[in-house]
Amino acid sequence: MKNKIVLMIKGFLFGIANIIPGVSGGTLALTMGVYEDLIESISHFFKDVKKSLKFLCVFGLGAILSILLMSKVISLSLDKFPFPTTLFFVGLIIGGIPLLTRKVRKNKVKPFNVLLFLITFGVVIGMAFMQEGNNVVSLSNVTPWMMFLLFIVGMVAAATMVIPGVSGSFVLMLLGFYKPVVNTVSQLTDFSMLGHNLLVLVPFGIGVLLGIVLIAKLIEFLFNKYELSTYYAILGFLIASIFTLCATLFGVDFSNIEVVVGVVLFVIAAVIGYKLGDA
Repeated sequence: MKNKIVLMIKGFLFGIANIIPGVSGGTLALTMGVYEDLIESISHFFKDVKKSLKFLCVFGLGAILSILLMSKVISLSLDKFPFPTTLFFVGLIIGGIPLLTRKVRKNKVKPFNVLLFLITFGVVIGMAFMQEGNNVVSLSNVTPWMMFLLFIVGMVAAATMVIPGVSGSFVLMLLGFYKPVVNTVSQLTDFSMLGHNLLVLVPFGIGVLLGIVLIAKLIEFLFNKYELSTYYAILGFLIASIFTLCATLFGVDFSNIEVVVGVVLFVIAAVIGYKLGDA
């Protein structure tokens, strides 16, 4: 029972991470020590349905609950208290880094792996300087073409959600779909809009599921064939994501109280991240 509760908490944090632009759900899954299990459960679902369902139902329930319950809360927190909110998630990521370094530090450092680290680090830093999509897509009229676009966007977003260090929500912002999709999710309890919301979320959700399966197969292949190199590439994504998160605070005004609260939340989150990584 304890393991299920811990797994649900990890799923809950994974779901929250995918709501926040700049935070990667894959990063938190990795630092919380659940990434490989997640990839295996998705990639080999039909080989061991019972085991996969047992994992995915508990983890997925936590993720779904966080998205449904926390969409508005996180949006408000980032708007009103960006400094402590951002530091909390930076702490979660940093707390899980020791888990990853243990996987690579016993092996000899090779130039190729360092190059992979630098490339993935540069990709994430480069994305941070990209402009967000200025045009927000309107979902007021959901045509068959728009449903097809939602399916494709869902696949793209899913791939970036699973890849550590790459924010699926940031990619959605670049494409102009972030706000309309998040708004639709937050309106799921408005049953007067249920038909319209389902027309938006069903094709998007199918795209997300298919995208997750495809990228999981690719990542599993990389882990099996090039495990050490893959971890170096992932560390590049991970370290860069910390820099990009901190960069979002440049130019942000915050009070002394927010600094104190932010530091306290950072420490608490780092401890949580470390403990979850070993749980």
